[in-house]
Amino acid sequence: MKVAICQIDPTVGDFDGNQRRILAAAMEARRQGAQWALFSELAICGYPPEDLVLRDAFLAAHDRSLASLAGNLPPDLPVLVGCLERNARAAELGGRTLHNAAALCEDGIARVVARKSLLPTYDIFDEARYFEAWARPETNVVVIGGRRFGVTICEDAWNDAEFFAQRSYAVDPVARLAAVGVDGIVNLSASPWNRRGHEGKERFRHAMLLAAARRHRLPILFCNQTGGDVGFQFDGGSMALGPNGIAFQPRCFDEGVFVVDLAGEWRLEPVWQPLVEMQYLALKQGIAAYCRKFGFRELVVGLSGGIDSALVATLAADALGAAQVTGIAMPSSFSSGHSVEDARALAQNLGIRLLEIPIHGLQAAFADALAPTFAGTNVGVAEENLQARARGTLLMAYANKFGALLLTTGNKSECAVGYCTLYGDMNGALAPIADLWKTEVWAMARWINRECERIPVASIEKPPSAELRPGQLDTDTLPPYPVLDPVLRMLVEEERSVSEVAERSGVPVEDVDALFRRVQQAEFKRFQYAPTLRVSERCWDGRRVPVSHRFASER
Repeated sequence: MKVAICQIDPTVGDFDGNQRRILAAAMEARRQGAQWALFSELAICGYPPEDLVLRDAFLAAHDRSLASLAGNLPPDLPVLVGCLERNARAAELGGRTLHNAAALCEDGIARVVARKSLLPTYDIFDEARYFEAWARPETNVVVIGGRRFGVTICEDAWNDAEFFAQRSYAVDPVARLAAVGVDGIVNLSASPWNRRGHEGKERFRHAMLLAAARRHRLPILFCNQTGGDVGFQFDGGSMALGPNGIAFQPRCFDEGVFVVDLAGEWRLEPVWQPLVEMQYLALKQGIAAYCRKFGFRELVVGLSGGIDSALVATLAADALGAAQVTGIAMPSSFSSGHSVEDARALAQNLGIRLLEIPIHGLQAAFADALAPTFAGTNVGVAEENLQARARGTLLMAYANKFGALLLTTGNKSECAVGYCTLYGDMNGALAPIADLWKTEVWAMARWINRECERIPVASIEKPPSAELRPGQLDTDTLPPYPVLDPVLRMLVEEERSVSEVAERSGVPVEDVDALFRRVQQAEFKRFQYAPTLRVSERCWDGRRVPVSHRFASER
């Protein structure tokens, strides 16, 4: 039996567009000789639909689209696709009114054949807010072409007792289905990509699914969506796995139709891309998807000559094309000569447009206006931040005037400790690198330059500085980033105590405690940060800390 795993990029709420994508992939599957086709979780409406599912009109549009899809598919190609289903027993027994489900479209009719049992509520997921968990996963069996397939939906495959040291749920749907006798397991997923430790999530998925295939001696067909949705970057990475290997090399961050023969020998070993390349592809996809789905055709970036803005501009040019990117250099009286030179070199290397708008006059105007109020005080942070806010105002003015999307350029290290200015360098509608630690920013810049110099070497090698006062360096108030990042990673992503971080990092406990307090004090800034492209396990929406609290970590 030949099965097509169809990896597509659905858009939330674009029922017509999603249906066209599904139909096109189904036609390609039939052209390749598939006997049935598999699509991803909630492919009809897109994932995650969130509070849109609370609207009756959204649900009605979903149902019309599913029925229309079933009527327009090739008559000789059954299709299993992710969808919504009304919970028929909610009125009688209580519970949520919807199921996250899978429908078999066959002979012009769509029939729900499976419902999701395990509903994630950790990190960025909140499925229990909308869906009722299915209590009988062993009933999720569909017969296609005379063969029995156990159907799981995303999280249903993430609870193998022999793989996870600590399980999140009491039930393992895969084990339940294997026990009732099936010829294979299929998994419809909308599994976003992120860095897990020092590797990508695609490697973790492979290890997890391979362990299940070996344990149950069954083939597993894993169909994952691709495409970007701000905090969710879906990599695809769909696979067909057996106890001895995979059937084809997974494709990441791209659409594709992969036809596999269940009778074939699956012995391939996957070839994985480096972590930094996966991060780059996720960010590039995220920028392009955001622009496409919101209708932006031009991007604008403030260029300081530093590494952060250089990386953001490079990602923007790669995502949308150099002709659609404008960089704006805004030197102040404290800017070094090489800052503008490096911005010019970057623009030339990338082929993007560069505008130079000095802010000396704005600095002077602010100083004159505030002189009576600030009389008798020392020059300090307030005056420094005025420069960042002047730049932010100019960038927003350009964005408003020309309908461009402003990208903010802060990284995760700076954001974590509040080394950023509200209504200044935090201005922007999208934060492409706010989930990259500073050391990861450097690593990606060097990876981008692996074949030729696109980002000026000077921008990579110069000591980081906000250049808001004479001779200023980041290390005036922060440890060097190779020391800072591992500490912040343990505090922010792993939620370790101050004493444990000090012991693991070798950084004095009083220094770790001071950094912890800076992270806590900066929470109100993080709360106001631009939507961030997520590439780690714990990004902004996935780290939920009260904006106002007085907890102090124990030493």
